[in-house]
Amino acid sequence: MFLDTLYVRWFINSFTASLASTAISLAIGILAGYAAARLRFRGVRLITTLILVSYLAFFVVFVTSILYLARRCERHDAIAHSSAEIGVLFTALAIAAGSIWGRPTWGTWWTWDARLTTTTILLLIFIGYLMLRALVDDPSRGATFSAVLGIIGFLDVPIIHMSVVWWRTLHQPASVLRPGPSTVAPDMQVALYTNLAAFVLLYAYFLVKRVRLEKARWELSRLRMEGAA
Repeated sequence: MFLDTLYVRWFINSFTASLASTAISLAIGILAGYAAARLRFRGVRLITTLILVSYLAFFVVFVTSILYLARRCERHDAIAHSSAEIGVLFTALAIAAGSIWGRPTWGTWWTWDARLTTTTILLLIFIGYLMLRALVDDPSRGATFSAVLGIIGFLDVPIIHMSVVWWRTLHQPASVLRPGPSTVAPDMQVALYTNLAAFVLLYAYFLVKRVRLEKARWELSRLRMEGAA
């Protein structure tokens, strides 16, 4: 009961901190200048940062899920589970920020754009990942099933990234994570990479805290089993 309460508090605090960071970045972008082009870039910068951190979170899920299936180490499962939760959080924020940015830019809150649709599919896959873990009573089986789903789910990430190449979309081609130099203007790269570094540090902080909580849950479950025996 104590850990359940602690988990709820962790999730609320993490969501609040991420939401606050997103709101601050958005507010700074709005207050820093009123030129339309600059304002659009600030919105794109925030969304790009959020989705890149999501890529990182789900890549960590991918790697640690493979390691868990190979070694059956609880530490790898704890990292995968924790990173999946954080990835869901950042992906949801990216979609929400994109909708806010898209309303004045595209004239709509939502469109069945290839990149937006595949990103939403990614979010739904990892929501399913978390639901699967919650529904399977046996922690070992739940970890195994979730590891398989986490590996499969990550395959959507390159599809999202390449969607602007494979299909006609409203999104521009990739400005970062592309062959050759970045297409972002040099003076804007500083702001983009500073923003990215800040959110990566926020992700790392959340991950460390969440892994500690997950290890405490495993230890409590083990003690309960030993006490029942």
